[in-house]
Amino acid sequence: MSVPALDKLGATASIACAAHCALMPVLIAALPFLGAGLLADERMEWALVVSSAALGLLSLGMGFRQHRRRAPLAVLSAGLTLLVLGRTAEGLGGETVGVGLAAAGGLTVALAHLLNHRCACVCHRGTDA
Repeated sequence: MSVPALDKLGATASIACAAHCALMPVLIAALPFLGAGLLADERMEWALVVSSAALGLLSLGMGFRQHRRRAPLAVLSAGLTLLVLGRTAEGLGGETVGVGLAAAGGLTVALAHLLNHRCACVCHRGTDA
């Protein structure tokens, strides 16, 4: 899979993660009626964080080899840190703070993918000229 395709997938997954984090408190009461209790499961939440990290590291690592810019990796690190802090805060009973941090983390991870994509495109255009 190419770096641009991975970045698009990663950005989409990160935005979905951010939406999941932001909407989950609203939907939590309806989940039992919808049969979607799995979405609020602690293991599912951490699986989303781990898969975001794996996809981000794969995509941005491949991009770094191409464009050699560290900014996307720094933004990814910040986003993953926010995700982990958010999940940890939620686990300690700080739902409001945790949701905010996790949603911000998901959007920051998406931003890292978009930045990586931009760096790869600029680098690619520079070699074609």
